[in-house]
Amino acid sequence: MKHRTTLRVLAGLLTAAFAATPSLAEEITLKASHQFPGGKGDVRDEMVQMIAREVAKANVGLEIKVFPGSSLVKAKEQWKAMQSGQIDMTSFPLDYASGYHPQFGATLMPGLVKSHAHARRINDSPFMQDIKSIIEKDGVKVLADAWLAGAFGGKDKCIRKPDDAAGMKVRSAGATFSQMWAGAGASIVSIPSNEVYNALQQGVAQGTDTSSGSFVSFRLYEQLKCLTAPGDNALWFMYEPVLISKRSWDKLDDRQKAALTAASKKAEAYFEAESKKLDDKMVDTFRKNKVEVVTLTDAEADAWRAVAQKTSYKEFADKVPGGKELIEKALSVK
Repeated sequence: MKHRTTLRVLAGLLTAAFAATPSLAEEITLKASHQFPGGKGDVRDEMVQMIAREVAKANVGLEIKVFPGSSLVKAKEQWKAMQSGQIDMTSFPLDYASGYHPQFGATLMPGLVKSHAHARRINDSPFMQDIKSIIEKDGVKVLADAWLAGAFGGKDKCIRKPDDAAGMKVRSAGATFSQMWAGAGASIVSIPSNEVYNALQQGVAQGTDTSSGSFVSFRLYEQLKCLTAPGDNALWFMYEPVLISKRSWDKLDDRQKAALTAASKKAEAYFEAESKKLDDKMVDTFRKNKVEVVTLTDAEADAWRAVAQKTSYKEFADKVPGGKELIEKALSVK
């Protein structure tokens, strides 16, 4: 009897000890949302899918369910969806949240980032420290940095000089580029990138700017006559990081945080290696589909920057709190 009683006591103590062990904590599932096509080679989707796979392999009681193609939340609603708890993670064009924080417009500013190597240097600059500070103050954390180059596309003609945009209906990715287009005489169509194909098809838009990845993923070669590729005079770079709600981050234990951090760094390195290839893939894809591909000369790029200086840069410096200082910090990164 005494032996059985001792065994029962020991069993009870072991059960209590295991229940209190963090490694046996209840499994956590995070919902990751983004607007890009799923399973079709889009590098932003692949970043998120890679993070999900790596976290699953770590076996730390953490699962990430990915909802691509705006299947859970519309493109521009994802910022608030993270804060409300509707989603936990997203691959997100940060400028989409510039309505809440106008400083984010600096992450899609004409001519501010000049190349993929320049984007890497910008990541470690005081400029990005300021941007990330604003992100964190609004309850969101950056898991992985990502900058995409982009291009211009014309439905009926090539867009080389500001004069080419006069009278054109142009879909623009954000306020700063919209201001530049408007300064060149275009009228602006404000829609997310996953709606551009239909807008071009229906004549709602005659031109667009967007990332190299989106030009391919959304099959815009089926609707465009001419592509103005980044070349040596890229004007369009956009910050599209992988983000997590700090509320969701704080629910994770140390092992889960470590696994998610390691997975995110691996995805960031993958993206950095692939980002330049996106431009080459875009050019190859458009040429194969009989679309004319051009690049800007130094003089043409300078003409666009002159328009941007009078419109996008001036508006940002005049109206955005701390805008002038942000621009100066970004431009100081050589």
